Amino acid sequence: MIDITLHTKVADLLNAYPQLEARLFELSPIYAKLKNPILRHTVAKVTSLQQAAGVAGISPAELIQELRKAAGLNIEDAETSDALVYETSEVPHWFDPQKIRATLDVVPIIDAGQSPMQEILKLSTQLEQGEILELITPFKPIPIIEKLKTRGFSVWIRGNTNFFIKE
Repeated sequence: MIDITLHTKVADLLNAYPQLEARLFELSPIYAKLKNPILRHTVAKVTSLQQAAGVAGISPAELIQELRKAAGLNIEDAETSDALVYETSEVPHWFDPQKIRATLDVVPIIDAGQSPMQEILKLSTQLEQGEILELITPFKPIPIIEKLKTRGFSVWIRGNTNFFIKE
């Protein structure tokens, strides 16, 4: 068995503790997307539990404690620092609607059981410095946010719309 921490990948968790799938679904209906075999074998392999908590909009500490409890592990040993926050009501200084170069609504892609990751990465590479990629998503795409941030993008989330600027 593996330890359940903020860094545990969702796929690793479910491989080691298949019985926790039902508990995930109880914690947030967004996790029902894990029933899709394509998302289960792509997104779940690269998404940490900390990222999954952000996607569902729940406290990472709560997620870890609930999963550890359901797995019969000691909850006092849990690593429970909070996830990064990307959403703010303040418009960032860099946001200008005129700079939006591309908009991608990933809802139909996800609803079709596919991962939008490759399309998002492709669009992001086509941006020039200062241009913005707008994503419309059914949840906060924490893994893609973190991937684009490592590539020099800044992020602003407003509801179900995510803005990435290449800096």
